[in-house]
Amino acid sequence: MIIDNFEPFNGQHCETTATGSLLKQLGINLSEPMLFGIGEGLGYIFWNMRIMEFPFIGGRIKPDELTENICLNLNLDLEVKETCSERKAWQNITQALDNGKAVGLKLDCYHLEYFTKKIHFAGHYASIYGYDEDFAYLNDTNQQGRDAKTSLKSLALARNERGPMSSRNLSYTISKNNELPDMKLTVRQAINNNASDFLNPPIKNIGYKGILKTSGEIKKWFATSENIKRDFHTTASLMESGGTGGSLFRNIYRDFLGEASEMLESDPLAKAGQEYSSIAKLWKNVAELFVQAGETEDIKHINQASEILIELSEREKTVMEQLKKATE
Repeated sequence: MIIDNFEPFNGQHCETTATGSLLKQLGINLSEPMLFGIGEGLGYIFWNMRIMEFPFIGGRIKPDELTENICLNLNLDLEVKETCSERKAWQNITQALDNGKAVGLKLDCYHLEYFTKKIHFAGHYASIYGYDEDFAYLNDTNQQGRDAKTSLKSLALARNERGPMSSRNLSYTISKNNELPDMKLTVRQAINNNASDFLNPPIKNIGYKGILKTSGEIKKWFATSENIKRDFHTTASLMESGGTGGSLFRNIYRDFLGEASEMLESDPLAKAGQEYSSIAKLWKNVAELFVQAGETEDIKHINQASEILIELSEREKTVMEQLKKATE
């Protein structure tokens, strides 16, 4: 069963791509940067737990919250389903698909057969628009192939995996029951909300405080790592290619601010977008230094990355303060 006239969403980031494809079915055609901005998606987290092989560096808000914010800010109905039962989980999908409705999924990409790099990451998203006796047909990011397919067995494993950022076979659908709100008001409020959250993190490993904390934590991590090359190469790959880290989201937010500045006729938003362009380049430098640290096992590269992170913390704090002021 394949949904007729399903249009894959063209995106770089998994959650905006999955949710964007569901919105296209509803006739809501917004760019990926606009979805990310309306979803108040820009953030930062440095996450380290004993059960993790190495720390996680993330450049956005928590998984699931982006879609929740998009639906809240656009007056859309979001229905999320979770279950421990693989049978019920598959039934949740097929019921919607058989009614012509695409479904968003949260997955561990390790099990998806079209992923070439086998890394456990249970915060990956894709939408499913069809299935047959053997395969599921997915809309994933440009990097992974907008038209992807994986076996039903592998999909079940990806949905049911446990670990950091995982959910219990989470799936979601979106419905449009109301008129869309005034986009100018929505965009202005979303920027203000995002800035407030980034500037007031509840703990020190989130927001601009988290970036500053990371500048010291990466030195400890390097000193205690049992496999420096694996740890820092994998982190750099996730940041730059896997869609978890800094430069991707800063570039997306730059583009969002460009659209927003034209919509709101705001020079401060345009200037903030230019600043994020420079900030994104610094994040790319951090990832490159992680690769060099992995290759050489020389701490000088980590020390250089640490200095850049200190600068990034201050610059991101400043630009968010400017955005908050511009949208009050």
